[in-house]
Amino acid sequence: MVDETPALHPTVELEIQAKVDLNNPDAVGRGLTLAEEERMAAREWEIEQTRDRWDRRQTSSREMRTATAVAQSSIEATRAFKKRAGCVNRWADPEEPDPREQLTAEQLGVVNREAGRIQSKLERWSRSVISRRLAEAVADGQSMMSAVVGVFEEFQQAPGTVIPIAAVSEVSRREVSIEGRVKTLWEPMSSAIQQVGLIEDETGTTKFTIWAKSRKSVVREGERVTLRNVAKSWYGGRVSVAVTGWSELSFPEREAWWAE
Repeated sequence: MVDETPALHPTVELEIQAKVDLNNPDAVGRGLTLAEEERMAAREWEIEQTRDRWDRRQTSSREMRTATAVAQSSIEATRAFKKRAGCVNRWADPEEPDPREQLTAEQLGVVNREAGRIQSKLERWSRSVISRRLAEAVADGQSMMSAVVGVFEEFQQAPGTVIPIAAVSEVSRREVSIEGRVKTLWEPMSSAIQQVGLIEDETGTTKFTIWAKSRKSVVREGERVTLRNVAKSWYGGRVSVAVTGWSELSFPEREAWWAE
């Protein structure tokens, strides 16, 4: 029996195309659609661009140089801001000499002594910062006594500084920070309140409320606690404070016990 199936032979055009594909591998299709080919080409171009960056070292310093440039830009922006602020307060100008250099030796000695005394009452602030602020006030013409009183009140009422409970009603801020001992706790009248009671220090007593949504630690009677950034409120002519989600509670005696 004779096989009558005709033999298939490539045309001249197919032979030519085969030679072209053999000599040019990149011209061979990958079995992809046109859209897939375009995405593949775009991805290869992206890889090539990344490979061809000028900094080809294995340990590239590009990130470090970028961070340095950003930091330098921030320093320059801060300096420019302080320069503008110097139009209102000359001590804010970075080119203004240190005010302590403008005092006599006797004045500087008093400033340093008073700065140490103030710092012992305001632990959050360094002696160096306080002495500079005192020197600014004295260099501006204030008497030493006036400068000491003014600077002490300024730092005492600064945001985040723990103030005496008796001073809560005197500061103009909406939030204050206090420290004292929990004198009494009452049964809350609302489920929205986690705890309510009185806190006292050597200067006075005030009511405090811890809202349930604040999700803060529970305090105990007789325990010493620091309440930071608590909201002030008035009721019946008396000031009180409320612990919110923005407030911070710390327990000096608990922390000291764990540190032992």
